[in-house]
Amino acid sequence: MLLFPLIHLAIGATIVHASFDPSRSTWYTSPASNFTSTLPLGNGRLGAAVWGSTVENITLNENSIWSGQFMDRVNPDSYSALDPVRSMLKEGNITAAGQMTLENMVGSPDEPRAYHPLGSLVLDFGHEDSQVENYTRSLDLLKGRAVVHYGYHGVEFRREYVASHPAGVIAARLTASEAGRLNVAASLSRGRYVTENAAAAGNDTGSLKLRASTAVSDGITFSAAARIVAHGEGRVSRSESSLVVQNATMVDIFIDAETSYRFDGQEAWEAEIERKLDAAVRTGFLAIEQSATADHESLAGRVHLDLGASGATGNLPTDVRLERYKIDPDADPELVALMFQFGRYSLIASSRETGTSPLPPNLQGLWNEDYEPAWGGRYTVNINLEMNYWPAGVTNLAETLWPLISLLETVKPRGQDIARRMYHCENGGYVLHHNTDLWGDAVPVNNGTKWTMWPMGGAWLSANLMEHYRFTQDATLLKGHIWPLLRSAAQFYHCYLFRFHGYLSIGPSSSPENAFVVPNNMSQSGNEEGIDIAPTMDNTLLSELFHSIIETGKVLGINNTDTTKAASSLPLIKLPQIGSYGQILEWRHEYEETEPGHRHMSPIFGLYPGSQMTPLVNSTLAAAAKVLLDHRIAHGSGSTGWSRAWTISLYSRLFDGDAAWNHTQVFLKTYPSANLWNTDSGPGSAFQIDGNFGFTAGIAEMLLQSHADVVHLLPALPSAVPHGKVSGLVARGNFVANMEWSDGKLTWATITARTGGKLAIRVQDGQQFSVNGSAYTEEILSLEGEIYEISLP
Repeated sequence: MLLFPLIHLAIGATIVHASFDPSRSTWYTSPASNFTSTLPLGNGRLGAAVWGSTVENITLNENSIWSGQFMDRVNPDSYSALDPVRSMLKEGNITAAGQMTLENMVGSPDEPRAYHPLGSLVLDFGHEDSQVENYTRSLDLLKGRAVVHYGYHGVEFRREYVASHPAGVIAARLTASEAGRLNVAASLSRGRYVTENAAAAGNDTGSLKLRASTAVSDGITFSAAARIVAHGEGRVSRSESSLVVQNATMVDIFIDAETSYRFDGQEAWEAEIERKLDAAVRTGFLAIEQSATADHESLAGRVHLDLGASGATGNLPTDVRLERYKIDPDADPELVALMFQFGRYSLIASSRETGTSPLPPNLQGLWNEDYEPAWGGRYTVNINLEMNYWPAGVTNLAETLWPLISLLETVKPRGQDIARRMYHCENGGYVLHHNTDLWGDAVPVNNGTKWTMWPMGGAWLSANLMEHYRFTQDATLLKGHIWPLLRSAAQFYHCYLFRFHGYLSIGPSSSPENAFVVPNNMSQSGNEEGIDIAPTMDNTLLSELFHSIIETGKVLGINNTDTTKAASSLPLIKLPQIGSYGQILEWRHEYEETEPGHRHMSPIFGLYPGSQMTPLVNSTLAAAAKVLLDHRIAHGSGSTGWSRAWTISLYSRLFDGDAAWNHTQVFLKTYPSANLWNTDSGPGSAFQIDGNFGFTAGIAEMLLQSHADVVHLLPALPSAVPHGKVSGLVARGNFVANMEWSDGKLTWATITARTGGKLAIRVQDGQQFSVNGSAYTEEILSLEGEIYEISLP
């Protein structure tokens, strides 16, 4: 990709800016200075990051542009090493077991494919940045529209951008306030593997075409194209691979890209590009924009959150607000609401049903400018991909899960093949280790004992799928798509599990990315190792999966080998154990920790996003989970954005709203980049979208919980938020909750039964209340479409 100089605009002394809603818009008074200060747009497949410079650089992405084709990376020695490794682990020869695992089970090469950028649309307006006045750029999270606006030599210039899901294109409108004053040179560019870069022009229209591949050989090939339409007296001419528009008043641009991932040949995908761009030009920008914003708002507008007004602080540009928040976080509660909605916005923008083989958001969501992005921009499934979907159900965006289901349906046959070849599992079960790509690669990734060998990806992602059913009650999707995935995941573990000390156990495995010190009574004591038998998280995930199999069987009327095996296996899964200082143990023994403040909270998965360690389900395990959580935090956990976001939900599940709010504020002080993207360790470090989604889920978890077969209103309301209201959150059972509270107490709520069924309700810490005027004493058999009003004495 071409690198463009950073452009800093001189802002005049007297500036009059438009008014922006502090809880729904991000806005700035200068162009983006780096990628993580751009304005992100997306239609689920195409992404655009708007820099807003006088030489505009719109970074473009298409979510199937990865570094190459499928690779068969399986290690042929895997199965021959399995029994020896297990024997070593049983005997306590931990170090040798880890070494043999890495030598014989890691794939070759040891990484799957990586996510790549499409390129850039460059728009040169011929403006000198020092002459620009009254500059603003903004992103409306409710509408899904980005705007750049400034004055130049007495003329107002405006650019509007949308990523249209209905039309399948990115669309832009450039305008000047005076006729004939808009001049722009437009080009598509990419820094690698370009095979064609062409332009063609008519009188008032033009087209740009870029053909490229993601590698010299074995790459994903693709084409990108733009149509440009000049209005007024403007004329379009060609200059090599650029289009030059002169003396226009308004210019519209429509962009699409298609790849070999979804089409059999170049002719087919270029015909699809032509179809979409022809339709966009016929429809026109205004209609494209109207349908795009209406479509986005139909999802984004389902949930409204009011945590209190920020006053003058809320009227500051977003980057300034972030800096002020570090000094006085209590002055800007609307920044929390803004960040909450930004997570919902990002999920809508990066995870939609977009036709053939839709893909979910990866580590960078949809937006990436690098050919070697952090961690390959892949789908990491030992927390990150799962966290991406934590807010989907509770914040009323259940439709966004479909790309995840689609990816897992791609993973399943790959994982079945790997289960056969690595573990000789011939029963139809699929395995997924801690990482995958768009091809469904299921082989162990990287070479390190703390993360490589973890065959639990299918189990954790099954939990996401089951949660989708619990929120939506969609039995058709459960039967047609979710059940086959749950069943295959469980089948693998029925094969892979082995008896150890009376329990069905996983091994070799790890507690994601953590290590322990080998004790004196085991081989090579003092070494730091990660591979062992039956970490607590594995047992918790297995329990969750088998419960899901049984639950699905009851819903769908299935009573067969799958359900009976799950039921008979459950008692043989070791329950979480409690250690010497009252903590949930992470491994089979109370090993010495190498990182007491480790960023992963794997052993307390059962607190969140699972439920078996929650206070209303098991108060003993909840107390032990809190001990471990407090211990981790005291020793520096929450050291990445996604890890800190996880703590918000964990403390919310413990009904500790003040601790959850504290971590909310620490997150906002530490991790967001200027455009609100989550980062690994703070602005300047790697961008990871997962923390944005985890943050949104955490705020929702303070206000509504429903994991214990009860709709729990305001379970963890922070004392710092005594007044507020929220509407549109969803509880499991497909109940929609609207709430208001004052002086720290619920004052009014309604629960709408979208499906109907048993409705159990709890308010805050168990206080008494009435439903439709009658004292609540027991669960209600709700009716579809009925509204239940809750009031307090």
